[in-house]
Amino acid sequence: MTVPASGEQHEISAGALKAVVTEVGGALRSFTDDGRDLVVPFDAAVPRKHYRGSVLAPWPNRTGDGRWSWQGVEQRLALTEPDRACALHGLVCWQPWDLVERSSDSVVLGTTVWPQAGYPGHVDLRVSYRLVEEGPDAGLTWELEATGVGGVPAPYGTSIHPYLVAGPGRVDDWTFELSAGATLVVDPERLLPVLDAEGREQLRPVDGSDLDFRGGAPLRGRSVDDAYARLSGPTAGSARVLAADGTGVAMHWDPQDCPWVQVHTADRPEPEDDRVGLAVEPMTCPPDALRTGTDLRVLERGQSTRSWWRIEPLRTPAASDAGGGS
Repeated sequence: MTVPASGEQHEISAGALKAVVTEVGGALRSFTDDGRDLVVPFDAAVPRKHYRGSVLAPWPNRTGDGRWSWQGVEQRLALTEPDRACALHGLVCWQPWDLVERSSDSVVLGTTVWPQAGYPGHVDLRVSYRLVEEGPDAGLTWELEATGVGGVPAPYGTSIHPYLVAGPGRVDDWTFELSAGATLVVDPERLLPVLDAEGREQLRPVDGSDLDFRGGAPLRGRSVDDAYARLSGPTAGSARVLAADGTGVAMHWDPQDCPWVQVHTADRPEPEDDRVGLAVEPMTCPPDALRTGTDLRVLERGQSTRSWWRIEPLRTPAASDAGGGS
């Protein structure tokens, strides 16, 4: 029997909702509502492209030059984004995740980040996916728990990397809503933070720019690959991507846990991949956090932290008000 490139496939369902989670990366391969894609899927037989559905840990986003210091020791990570000379999206995207628990509507997988060149931490990870068809928690709840298990305090941050699909067409056919008042100032070539004289990140208000999606705005003609901050208001922990008829998909999270959100319109040179979905990545820390330390968590031996995200189908315009947490 040929083993798929993404390993064992874990299928779960609840009513019209169906999802497939892969052994490789503990990733979300597909999520549908009555056959409608809510995320851009990938083929089980080939390696996933563009981090679709990935779990990002023990850091999300970029670490510039792969070089950072921990407890006075310089660390050097492999440059997994060589064009920008960055270490991108952590260490577990291609690791096998072992099955821990499974039911018809949920699955739990686990893996370990071992101490290695460039990262001295030792962290156990458990990712869970749970489907609920109706009610306040409707959709797919995606949860990640990290526990320090080594003798060295482990620096840690996380996010996920789904490309949301509102409905027919591509990004230019949809609108987006996110209650964020600023974006991180970055070097446009490498997308790394531009620090001020005191070594701190700088934020730029979104007022009057193409990056302002408060209250909702069309995505047509807007190219976005930015980290958002200053989440505020009753929908601070929610984002929505809507099709022309008002149906679509929403994402929810805890804005205290994930105060940063990377948004990417998936502008790609390959026609088949260009702007096919909107990446919405609520993050516990900003880009380059291993180097700056901003919002970076430190897991002592036996200490755990948990983050959750929920992807919700918006089935009718009347049901499209951004919902609350999990």
